[in-house]
Amino acid sequence: MQNEIIYMDNAATTRVDPAVVEAMLPFFTEKYAVASSQFSHSPGIEVREALDAARVTIAQALGAAKPEEVIFTSGETESNNWALKGMARAFRGKKNHLIISKIESRSVLDTAQALEKEGVRVTYLDVDGEGFVDLDQLRESITDDTFLVSIQHANEEVGTIQDIDAIAAIVKERGVAFHTDASHTFTKVPLNLAETPADLVTITAHLIHGPKGIGALYVREGTPIAKWMHGGFMEFNMRGGVENVPGAVGFAKAVEMTSATQVEYISSLRDRLIDGLLARIPKTELNGPRYRRLPGNVNVSFHYAEGESTLLHLDMMGIAVVTGSACFSRSLEPSYVLMAMGKTHELAHGSIRYSLSRYNTVEEVDRVIEATAEVIETLRRISPLGKDEK
Repeated sequence: MQNEIIYMDNAATTRVDPAVVEAMLPFFTEKYAVASSQFSHSPGIEVREALDAARVTIAQALGAAKPEEVIFTSGETESNNWALKGMARAFRGKKNHLIISKIESRSVLDTAQALEKEGVRVTYLDVDGEGFVDLDQLRESITDDTFLVSIQHANEEVGTIQDIDAIAAIVKERGVAFHTDASHTFTKVPLNLAETPADLVTITAHLIHGPKGIGALYVREGTPIAKWMHGGFMEFNMRGGVENVPGAVGFAKAVEMTSATQVEYISSLRDRLIDGLLARIPKTELNGPRYRRLPGNVNVSFHYAEGESTLLHLDMMGIAVVTGSACFSRSLEPSYVLMAMGKTHELAHGSIRYSLSRYNTVEEVDRVIEATAEVIETLRRISPLGKDEK
């Protein structure tokens, strides 16, 4: 049954590539020493070399000046927590103002709200109807008290890719540190830190067919961030705890296996799915921009069809998608991202996100279009709103 499922929730997580698993396996059973034991014995040296090699691969993919600027973490949530809390601690008593957008991931939003309870002043930037940050509001919001601006490279729900170079330029012109969560764009959307002056960048492995439980925070040399996790001198004394060497090796292997050709293929599937849904199903709206969109993201709202019912019907047909924000797909709350974009409660509740990977096929896309059309037609037939429209 598992092989029959069409998985289109790749913005939540991706299938681990078999080559990634193969690269990791020796570090569970053969090369299992602790990397920080490099000064004690040969097995430690061998593992340290593997960890360093993984760091070099990831640093090169980011355009980082030095491998030491890549600090391994447990993933996106930890990296975002560290970026915001670490900077807040570093500037405590000096600066007390944080700027983020209203559509950041939950790990940024929740962290900002936690910092507010500690006395940090937070500005939440507006976005337009396609999810783009208001650059004029950003300029006006930065003050001498601002210690960090954190704006995601792209939104995982509606696919909007921010003009990160323009944002970074505005922030750096005022001499303020800049963080971006690039978890959903790393290796998929160009980001060269030799050119883009970001000080902190969040990335993760499980969204590019790597393992769960491993990510990184890029910390540009000279950025005054406080240590996040205490309990040793690992990761250049920036994070305590035994290094996840198998995860780091798998992360690097996943990075090595990405290519521009794959991105083009996924983008073609996205466009086929968007065009098919809009042409096949009347009263359907695309959420987010048509262009400047994540390669694998399709988010649409179906008038007169509730999102939860739609996804349940699709699931029974062997198609895995989510409704609204993935973090809210099991609640009755409308998507905070779509609400920030000015959508109505009805459209927010009626939204479905399809997210594609290199493992999806044209045949799957066509099947999903037809299955979705069948489900929406059925739901509208029994919907009081649909009857009123008719």
